[in-house]
Amino acid sequence: MALLDIHLLGDPGLRTPTKPLAAVTDEVRRLADDMFETMHAAKGIGLAAPQVGRRERLFVAEVEERKIVLFNPEIVLAEGK
Repeated sequence: MALLDIHLLGDPGLRTPTKPLAAVTDEVRRLADDMFETMHAAKGIGLAAPQVGRRERLFVAEVEERKIVLFNPEIVLAEGK
């Protein structure tokens, strides 16, 4: 596993559109593992692929020691501001 560079607020890459994953491959699994390692090192609880300079639609989180990986997540309903 490897630590990835985290792109911070203001980085133009964070506004670049992402692309859906066609399949969950070994490469995508390795990316998710690297994202978990990076997130833990930064003492975070969630991390999206664009935050580490990738364009894939991938998100990882850990809540109450439960790892969550979302492939191609979509917001289907939003309320409020």
